Amino acid sequence: MDRNDSEEVYNEEITRTKDNFTLDCEMSVELDLGEPPQELKEYSKKELGEDPDTIAKVLQDFRDLIYERGECNPHRMDDKYLTRFLRARAFHLEKAHRLMVRYYNFKEENPEFHEGVNPLGLRHLGEDDIMSVLPYREQTGRRIMLYRMGNWDPSKFGVEELFKGTLVILELGVLEPRAQILGGVCIFDLADITMQHAWHVTPSVARKVVELMVTSFPMKTYAIHILNQSWVFEVIFAIFRPLLDARMRDRIFFHGADMESLHQHIDPKYLPEVYGGSREECPYYMWFDSLKYNSDVMDELVSLGYHCEDDDVGVYKPTRTTFD
Repeated sequence: MDRNDSEEVYNEEITRTKDNFTLDCEMSVELDLGEPPQELKEYSKKELGEDPDTIAKVLQDFRDLIYERGECNPHRMDDKYLTRFLRARAFHLEKAHRLMVRYYNFKEENPEFHEGVNPLGLRHLGEDDIMSVLPYREQTGRRIMLYRMGNWDPSKFGVEELFKGTLVILELGVLEPRAQILGGVCIFDLADITMQHAWHVTPSVARKVVELMVTSFPMKTYAIHILNQSWVFEVIFAIFRPLLDARMRDRIFFHGADMESLHQHIDPKYLPEVYGGSREECPYYMWFDSLKYNSDVMDELVSLGYHCEDDDVGVYKPTRTTFD
């Protein structure tokens, strides 16, 4: 199949996939990769210090700082890529540089979470309903990442699979300029967790979770909501507590089974029915069943070291190796 034929197939599949998933979920499992709306640009200028009049100089200063320090070797240095780190640290050069170093250190120290990992092969995380991203945003425009840890059977696969799934979700999420500016929200539904789960949360695992969710990824976790926690959670949280600073602890909210408490933070109009809302859910794998036909997204994943392959698309071959 030549390049033109391949693109025709992709276009046909994109149309088919969009129609199917919109019909099934009454919403779209797509990423918003376009420019943020004007009101969000104004928010970013006010809250993050993203000034269109000075951003070119800030980007060049950031690029110079990375080269001068030599503490990491980014796989990309284009404006769009550097901007996500600057937004995550409110355009503070030193903090953005520290974040980038931590991001690449995390990737180098944990290559098993991404190198050669096939995102299209992580369907089991969705089939077991362990994690997903809701295909709609809450009232402030933030995505909601949902974990149901009680559905995880550690005898089927280890905690490293959860890290793989979380990392690829974050890598996809940060492609959205809106997410770079606003960050995201996490809901941890801890119904049915047992000591079998707790035994797998070692201090090393806890440290990696905090690195991935707080200190080492270029997207802010705006809030974490804990639902249906039991005494087992107290055992687990005792491991995490020393790793969280006061600012992060202030972003964690405990609701138990009180959905009205959750609704004080997230309007129920933007929640699934099980949490007192009115929306449907879409499983984790549906995102990949849709996004695998988006060459821009797939190129990004391949550039990060992922190996994308399934029966529909075969082994994905990138359409570009440079990014503007």
